[in-house]
Amino acid sequence: MIEKIGQVMLYVENQAAVRDFWVEKLDFVVVSEEVVNGDIQWIEIAPTKGLETSFVLQNKKKVAEMNPDMNLGTPSILLFGKNVTELYETYKNKGITVGDLVDLPIGRVFNFADIEGNYFAICEK
Repeated sequence: MIEKIGQVMLYVENQAAVRDFWVEKLDFVVVSEEVVNGDIQWIEIAPTKGLETSFVLQNKKKVAEMNPDMNLGTPSILLFGKNVTELYETYKNKGITVGDLVDLPIGRVFNFADIEGNYFAICEK
């Protein structure tokens, strides 16, 4: 029986740069980071420490070498948050690429892109 979502794997070209985007621009924290022989193997990030669900930044090239048939596209990820209108303005002021702020039946939503052009959405329910 599946009980919860633990981690979402994000396949990226530059793990350190994407980590820095999430930490410096979006105020995420690094939960863990593993470096082997000078190469980043694993970076786990989350909005705060102690959450049950996190993102893990994986090196897209290395994963493709191990699993050539695997689809490494970014999944559609909807994040939930508070004060989305304020957050939208904050992201714009930080120079983050954002879409329109819209009201949908599920709540107020906007999308944003990381430094590699992967899009995510955030919703205030």
